[in-house]
Amino acid sequence: VLANNHQMLGSNSRLVLLGTGGGPSIKKARAQPSNALIIEGRVYIIDAGNGVSRQMALANISPKDIQGVFITHNHSDHVADYGTLLLRAWQSGLREPVHTFGPTPLEEMTSRYLEYMKWVIEQRTVQRDRPHLKDLILAQNISNQEPIFEDRGLTVSATEVSHGTLRPAYAFRFQTPSWTVVFSGDTTRSDNLLELARGADILVHEAINPDAVDSMVEQHNPGNDSFRRALIEGHTPVEEVGQLAEEAGVKKLVLTHLVPSGIPDFDRPEIWLDGARKHFHGDIVVGEDLLEMEISPQRV
Repeated sequence: VLANNHQMLGSNSRLVLLGTGGGPSIKKARAQPSNALIIEGRVYIIDAGNGVSRQMALANISPKDIQGVFITHNHSDHVADYGTLLLRAWQSGLREPVHTFGPTPLEEMTSRYLEYMKWVIEQRTVQRDRPHLKDLILAQNISNQEPIFEDRGLTVSATEVSHGTLRPAYAFRFQTPSWTVVFSGDTTRSDNLLELARGADILVHEAINPDAVDSMVEQHNPGNDSFRRALIEGHTPVEEVGQLAEEAGVKKLVLTHLVPSGIPDFDRPEIWLDGARKHFHGDIVVGEDLLEMEISPQRV
């Protein structure tokens, strides 16, 4: 009986794309990057861009159910609301510890946020007779690429990827006995990611449209080659995303962190689909904010 229950772990699971835009500016069309994995009611958040708590409310996901937060890298569009997310979870009735993981200095970021909000945290702790928030956050800098977290049959592994001049940046693999979901974070074409994603049921991967970037730079920052290089050299063209997904043998490719975002001439589903389909022959989903999908157990 125990073995059968173990095999079913993860069968009641879903993926919610909370924010699918990329970049530090706030856009009307797409929220900043964040994803939620929900496994039998337990919530795991991958990245925490601006507005993530609001996006969770729109998706009917309670912050008090968060078990873990995983930060791919420390650019502001991925961590802007990391601290606020933890505060909202606590204010919503969090009682169990939350494990958080990310590149150095995640531990320092956590402690500084707690100090920043010290007055209100201590006041609410007394008024509401609840545990102190600092006792419910178990923050850890990622220091290796072995499995970094295990929870009731879920195993999370990390690998370092290349995101321009920023070091380190990580991709994550979430694996249960039923399925595997991989999140690329921000990266250029990465052999480490290729290995991490092998055989995954779902690969959630960032994508950039180089032609659109050239047009955007010409329109808004003419002659600014440094800005262009920062975008092109830190991200993966959508055609290469499809190629990596095909080589890795993933079943479904989900495109997110779309750059540029919200520009009508370029941020259209058919453009992203056509690029990815040049090499990938599995299912492709062009991400939209609050898009939700069931994670089907792996069939053997």
